[in-house]
Amino acid sequence: MSPDMLASLLLKALIQTINMVVVSGVIGTVIGLPIGVFLATSGKGELFPAPILNKIVGVIVNAARSTPFIILVVAIIPFTRFVAGTSIGTKAAIVPLTVATIPFIARLIEAAIREVDKGLVEAARAMGASPLQIVIKVLLAEARPAITLALTLTVVSLIGYSAMVGAVGGGGLGDLGIRYGYQRFMPGVMLAVVIVLIVLVQAIQSAGDALARSFDKRNRKS
Repeated sequence: MSPDMLASLLLKALIQTINMVVVSGVIGTVIGLPIGVFLATSGKGELFPAPILNKIVGVIVNAARSTPFIILVVAIIPFTRFVAGTSIGTKAAIVPLTVATIPFIARLIEAAIREVDKGLVEAARAMGASPLQIVIKVLLAEARPAITLALTLTVVSLIGYSAMVGAVGGGGLGDLGIRYGYQRFMPGVMLAVVIVLIVLVQAIQSAGDALARSFDKRNRKS
């Protein structure tokens, strides 16, 4: 394979991967973030006490998280066809990626919020803040560094998941590596795919770490 052809294939696959990660990441965050907030604030004696519903949602989230991704991809093929109109290609791959992202983000957001000092919540309550104001102005604001790191981890995980859907015709860098690197015995292509993935992950992780540090009040004070 010529260098020009390899570069063209890599660029096309990279664009497909970025598209899958961005779309599924955005949708997963829009749905997963409020679920995470609910899980962190709906226990007994918390801001929005609903312990029974909290347990039900927690069980569903845990069940979804415990399902291996490649099995999830196959298991929800009918749902993927219903949503995307097909079960193969980049468009179809976004469906299982989003489904896997929602519970992942929910638990990370829950953990980030639970790290916030409870004294701040009590202080806001004493000042007459409503539960919604406490969530927005205290919990989410104070948890921004942890949430940023959680979303960074989610994006990095999505890149890995997007490579896995290449095994079932999902497109992207994983599909390129399997079709050319494995099935056509072109180790050079596989190596190029791995290098691109490493560079992409490193860039995203570095950007996420830098953004989290900028949100950290301790760093701003120093």
